[in-house]
Amino acid sequence: MKAGHRPAITIRRVYEPPAPGEPPRWLVDRIWPRGLTKAAAGLAGWAKEAAPSTALRQWFGHEPQRFAEFRRRYIAELRARPEATDVLVAAAHVGPITLVYAAQDETHNNAAVLREYLMGRAHA
Repeated sequence: MKAGHRPAITIRRVYEPPAPGEPPRWLVDRIWPRGLTKAAAGLAGWAKEAAPSTALRQWFGHEPQRFAEFRRRYIAELRARPEATDVLVAAAHVGPITLVYAAQDETHNNAAVLREYLMGRAHA
């Protein structure tokens, strides 16, 4: 990546079909989305290790009032094992990527936190 270049990382629900010309899609959930085939997902890869731990995901339970604490804990997990996001950082250095997730809440989800973390890591 060029010095000063800001990676383009977007997020979308995995259930939205890939748009024409959409950047490579990376699933960032630990569990495969229900009812979705690999072909329909249109993924470049599955960054399962970059997802929140099972314990953290279960504690969060997609409760919006827990999101701030979920964010804090998830970023701590990511910082403790930066190698889990290496594949995503490498892909973002090549060009734009899309992080896809299965959660229904488009604001309070792990992909939003992961995008924030990756954007910061790209500048570190």
